[in-house]
Formats: sequence, C-alpha cells, structure tokens
Amino acid sequence: MALSPKRVMHRKVQRGRIKGNAARGNTVDFGDIALVALQPVWLQAKHIEAARVALNRTISRKGQVWIRVFPDKPISKKPAETRMGKGKGAPEFWAAVIKPGQILFEIGGVELDLAEKAMVLAGSKLPIKTKIAFRPTTE
Repeated sequence: MALSPKRVMHRKVQRGRIKGNAARGNTVDFGDIALVALQPVWLQAKHIEAARVALNRTISRKGQVWIRVFPDKPISKKPAETRMGKGKGAPEFWAAVIKPGQILFEIGGVELDLAEKAMVLAGSKLPIKTKIAFRPTTE
C-alpha cells in the first residue's frame, strides 16, 4: 500500500511550480546520516516506497529509518486520446513536492559505512540526483 493522505481538503489541486531551495526540512535532525535531494521534483509515493524498501533491506531492519517527506499533492491526468475540455482529469497518484536541499530519509543506530551504502542504494531508486549528509559532530 503506497503512502497517501487519509483526508484532504481539496480532491484536485493546481500544479504550481517549484522555486528556490528548501527553507525547512533541510537539516539532519533525527538520525546520523541523511539522503538530500539536489533537484526539484514531484516525488511519487511509489518512489518513496521503493527507496524505503531498499533502505530497510540493506540495513537488515536494524537501527531506525525516518521518512522525512510525505506525498500529499494529488496529481491528476486526463485519459490518453481524450479531446481538450470536459474538465480536469481524475487524480492519478500522490506526490511530495521536493525542493533542492530537502532531507528525504534519515538513518540512525547502525554503522556509518553500512548506512552510507544503504543511502546510495536508496538514492539510485529515486528519479533525481541526491547526496549524503552527516549529522554535524558537536565536540
């Protein structure tokens, strides 16, 4: 079952556009290592789920994984070979609006080299370029 909201205020929303860098959700807050988006994108629920499964399998379900994004934007599409007009298409899937610098996943409680390997694999499942960020050490 892919991620989707239980209830929404509006069934269909306008597309909008993704401008600028992430102003919030851009610091490593929970785990020790994080996956950071480098490009703007609508991240589909199935992309988030594929990356999550890859993370959990790589770390053998040890430690803890935080998913820092949630798909709350309904993306609608009109059927193929349909004439223009007759209203907006039906909602097709749910997406999370991602800006560059947004933290997507965090891992804690496992060795850093294993966590880094897991993050690289999870990043390969996503349709954008990503990088790995570490929690700043306070010494």
